[in-house]
Amino acid sequence: MTPVAEINGLLTELYGESNAPRIMASIEAFLKPNLDVATSTARCFSDKDVVLITYGDSIRLPGEKPLKILCRFLTDELKDTVSHVHILPFYPYSSDDGFSVIDYKKVNPELGSWDDIREIGANFELMFDLVLNHISAKSDWFARYLAGDPDFRNLAIDVRPDTDLSQVVRPRTLPLLTPFKKTDNTEVNLWTTFSADQIDLNYADPDVLIKMIEVMLFYVHQGATAIRLDAIAYLWKRIGTSCIHLNETHRVVKLLRKIFQTACPQGILLTETNVPHHENISYFGNGYDEAQLVYNFTLAPLLLQTFLKGDATPFNQWAEKLKAPSSETTFLNFTASHDGIGVRPLKGIVSDDDLQTLVQHVLAQGGRVSNRLRADGSRSPYELNITYVDAMKHNGDGDDPLHIPRFLASQAVALMLPGIPAVYIHSLLGSRNWLVGVNKTGRARTINREKLDWNLVQRELAMPHSFRHQVFSAYKQMLSLRRSLPALHPNATFEVWNTDSRMIAVFRNSGPDSLLGLVNVTDNSIEISLQKRNLPHTMVNVLDGCNKDVSHIRLKPYEILWLEGR
Repeated sequence: MTPVAEINGLLTELYGESNAPRIMASIEAFLKPNLDVATSTARCFSDKDVVLITYGDSIRLPGEKPLKILCRFLTDELKDTVSHVHILPFYPYSSDDGFSVIDYKKVNPELGSWDDIREIGANFELMFDLVLNHISAKSDWFARYLAGDPDFRNLAIDVRPDTDLSQVVRPRTLPLLTPFKKTDNTEVNLWTTFSADQIDLNYADPDVLIKMIEVMLFYVHQGATAIRLDAIAYLWKRIGTSCIHLNETHRVVKLLRKIFQTACPQGILLTETNVPHHENISYFGNGYDEAQLVYNFTLAPLLLQTFLKGDATPFNQWAEKLKAPSSETTFLNFTASHDGIGVRPLKGIVSDDDLQTLVQHVLAQGGRVSNRLRADGSRSPYELNITYVDAMKHNGDGDDPLHIPRFLASQAVALMLPGIPAVYIHSLLGSRNWLVGVNKTGRARTINREKLDWNLVQRELAMPHSFRHQVFSAYKQMLSLRRSLPALHPNATFEVWNTDSRMIAVFRNSGPDSLLGLVNVTDNSIEISLQKRNLPHTMVNVLDGCNKDVSHIRLKPYEILWLEGR
């Protein structure tokens, strides 16, 4: 079946046979100019793939546009360390640090320009956010909706306030409906999943879908080779249902993939669905028709749980089932991002008591906890707000000499798993909880969104004994080394060795190349023997070049070994 036929079939399923030709005509018109920038072959995953996640202004320098500073940092420090840069929403916005978009096609002038974005793209693959669930209440689109513009008349979702919406899955505790008054004084109650400033878009109207497809293809023309579908799970609303993961939502993902890859064959779609693992991986579809990448959301909270308890048993049991459905799909392995550490993915993996222990641990390290609203009106933890660096501290305000080794050990695990590693800039730079920022904004998520002074960061990176230098230099070394190890290809075979509950042991093999990764998850030294495994008697730890006798291996607290047989 041709791409056009597949796209037309999906449009027919979503909007009916009578509407499909008109929508298809619009899509073909958008596709035509983008085909000029398309390459001819589909992109394959690589062991060289590493994604850096950053805001456009995570690092600043007075008198210069932040995107220029970011470009300088990336080029000077990370050109041989990362392959992709995910620049979080850099568009004009009104709230939520960029995720309440005012204009999808502009660069926030405070950050820089499209030329600055393209300059970064000269050395790195670019990932853009398609914030497609909602738009800013301050946007021109919404103003035109309120004014009754025929082209935007069905932009938002108006719901009677007495409608039973109790089944709707809620990621927030804020009201689901927000009242607005249109220009003609008509009162409407609009669906606002995330905040009163973020108006959910009405995809039951095909014109809304057409507008967002145009935006996505505009991003392709600006150099995006990866698109992150923000909050995609909540996209389609049908009253009387949970309004999450609906079949229509999956059809939209299939449609976007087919259109994106028609315009950009090397393009990759990433879905953002912070939900339990089995729900999350449903966005792979059949392995060929939905997202090529899904966030490995279970990884961050489960690793934290593992290092807090010093017991890898639940992690190993979960990890040994970690499998993508095809060679065209894989996981985006991350421990930190601009958001907090979501705990919903722990459902069914750890007990409620263990979850509460995690919550108390985060609070003891100066973090915060965000809740969500359940259908019965109760609240439950949704997200732990803390830098992953400080989440790996075990002594509150006291001294913790194992803090840096423990953090680096957690990151090494993420680098060993099948998939593509994604590193948040604040983890790479060893950033701590930004409590000053939380006090300024009143928002818990600000704790992990500090705006760093580049001059100060440079001074700290130049000081060998500084916390930031120790984290950055060791982390960068691991990332660079990982890119030289074919055994860590995203699709290389993968085994979890349940050798010892105090250790995570991962064996990767890509044919002629193999690697055994070992990480001690405790603050005690452990001794193990791998004599019964089919391994060479002596292996080399590629992290330091030292030989290891596999019949007797001693791992110091939080020690990392990446062993090769040579």
